[in-house]
Amino acid sequence: MFITFEGLDASGKSTQAELTRARFLEAGKKVVYIREPGGTHLGEKIRKILLDVQNSIDPVAEVLLFSAARAQLVREVIRPALARQEIVICDRYVDSTTTYQGYGRQIPMESIQAVNRLAIEDVLPELTFFIDISIDEIERRQKTAGKITDRMERSGRDFFERTRQGYIELSESCKRLKVIPGERAPDTIFSEIWSIIEKELHL
Repeated sequence: MFITFEGLDASGKSTQAELTRARFLEAGKKVVYIREPGGTHLGEKIRKILLDVQNSIDPVAEVLLFSAARAQLVREVIRPALARQEIVICDRYVDSTTTYQGYGRQIPMESIQAVNRLAIEDVLPELTFFIDISIDEIERRQKTAGKITDRMERSGRDFFERTRQGYIELSESCKRLKVIPGERAPDTIFSEIWSIIEKELHL
């Protein structure tokens, strides 16, 4: 079983991924919990490059770096875990590249799709949850936190507007991608997510 969580920065997706992991563990399931980029020795090194605010990275180089980390993660961690019939929960996956680099950075979608296919081959999640919040709410949460911590978070409002629209359009054509309103209490959001997991995956 493979479940992924998507959303803009400060959306709360990581919190929901962690709550889902905890629920499966409480049920006695074996769970592999990973984040993107990262999850492998190589992936964590690439993550540092991608998020370092001192790095100026060309959009094409950016998509290739994200995809390189993902290719390693799929082959080293995800596919072997699924072969062992373990539950894999991933904080971001291939839909992030489609939305952030495709819609956000405006790289041609045919190029994005080609790189995505190469990186993941046939390894797609059964369920993907997009935690959706407005750009105004993102800015409010970042202001409350007091700082913007990484290079991607500094991409600007227009970038995040395009990226959010990408997620919304993707959800309209992708059955596995569920849009979850994210401007609610975390426990309320998780109750909705868990209900969908139970229904869709026949738990």
